[in-house]
Amino acid sequence: MNFTQMHERLRLELLRRIQRGTVSVSLLARQTGFGQSHLSNFLHNRRQLSLEALDRILAAQHMAASDLLPATYQHEALPPDGERGTVPIVSHAAALFEPFIRPSAAQSMLHLPAGLLQSLRVRVSSQRRSWERFVAVRVPASDGAAMDPLVLPDALALIDRHYNSLIPYRPNRPNLYAVRRGSHLTLRYVDFVANRLVLRPHSISYPVDLIEIDSGEPPSELIVGRIALLLNEP
Repeated sequence: MNFTQMHERLRLELLRRIQRGTVSVSLLARQTGFGQSHLSNFLHNRRQLSLEALDRILAAQHMAASDLLPATYQHEALPPDGERGTVPIVSHAAALFEPFIRPSAAQSMLHLPAGLLQSLRVRVSSQRRSWERFVAVRVPASDGAAMDPLVLPDALALIDRHYNSLIPYRPNRPNLYAVRRGSHLTLRYVDFVANRLVLRPHSISYPVDLIEIDSGEPPSELIVGRIALLLNEP
């Protein structure tokens, strides 16, 4: 990969982040000190940036040059998905939106017994089939309270992103899912009723939430994956 290709991959990645709402041109301008028109010209492919400017954008977006490599190169830096039970612990945003986990996006690694991940069954939609399968996220107290005592503060949740079906994994036991609600990740039991996702808490002190599903959109698009394992810290 040459410099021009990496330059283009950064441009496309910034456009993707702007589209999903995690950054804006005005915020990027404040982070880097560049003018909005300067950045807009770059994003619309009307000009290129210097190496120094690229470094400033990478630093502002907490990226490294290795993050611009194609996924086939990135996977050489992280252990293969599920190999030896090693799973990246990532931010909620990465779990929601990143098909492949960039090396710099892995906050740390979760080590699990060998063979555990390979034994888990798959039920995945075609759109999600190419995504990296396993990620783990930490669940803050504010997000886990509705699932107390099943989910304790700062629990680690292992998400199987290749199980976004509403079919129970085990008969007569509800699946616990990571669900996308707006740009937020939340853990809930899930049903699909009358074109709505029904998000049910474990604690009766919290309300049931409803998410309207757009016509033609499968409910699986809002399901990040099944919680395959919860690790509650003592």
